[in-house]
Amino acid sequence: MSTSFMDLEDGDLCFTMSDNMAMDSDGHMLMRMGDNMAMDMDSGDLHMISSWEDEEDDD
Repeated sequence: MSTSFMDLEDGDLCFTMSDNMAMDSDGHMLMRMGDNMAMDMDSGDLHMISSWEDEEDDD
């Protein structure tokens, strides 16, 4: 289940924890907003990310 993607805003590597939540290398929680966008749960800022594809898309 664990996949990784790159946070293009600050260069952090992020690891998924569930379908909609991930944690970056600094320990910040991110919520999936789309395939290429996530919201930082600490600051509320939107981050562009490399790709966080939904597992349902793989069917």
